[in-house]
Amino acid sequence: MKIHELLNQNVIISELKGRNKEAIINEMVDLFKNDARVTDIEKVRQCVLDREKIMSTGVGKGFAIPHGKTNSVNEILAAFGKTRIPIEYQALDNQPVNLVFLLVGKENLVSTHIKLLSRISRMMNKDEFRAALVEAGSSDEILSMFRNEEENYFDV
Repeated sequence: MKIHELLNQNVIISELKGRNKEAIINEMVDLFKNDARVTDIEKVRQCVLDREKIMSTGVGKGFAIPHGKTNSVNEILAAFGKTRIPIEYQALDNQPVNLVFLLVGKENLVSTHIKLLSRISRMMNKDEFRAALVEAGSSDEILSMFRNEEENYFDV
């Protein structure tokens, strides 16, 4: 499994509307409202918000990776969004965030969930990749960038 295989144009937002952390998370979770892979969208939302209360998922360098595990999904879900105007996210480096990757996994797929989080973090740690994502204009372009970036990674 690769990150780009979890994404499609319907779960990539090239300009997030939310202007704070909770609004951004809600906007991204809402992408899965009518998704057959979700049995309870509010439990999905709550698992991500509960995880955020433990410690901010704003990992630094303008990037956040809100995530959670719940049995209210039938498989791993992912979404990506960005905003031109960085938002306050209580990031670990105290810098605002403009790139957000949402990952929701099943409770019994902990190992895969951790491997995917690690891969996302490694990819987003590359300055050139982050800069290119910020400049990307469409969901197609963003998806293509993830696909190209992952060419040299093994499957999770």
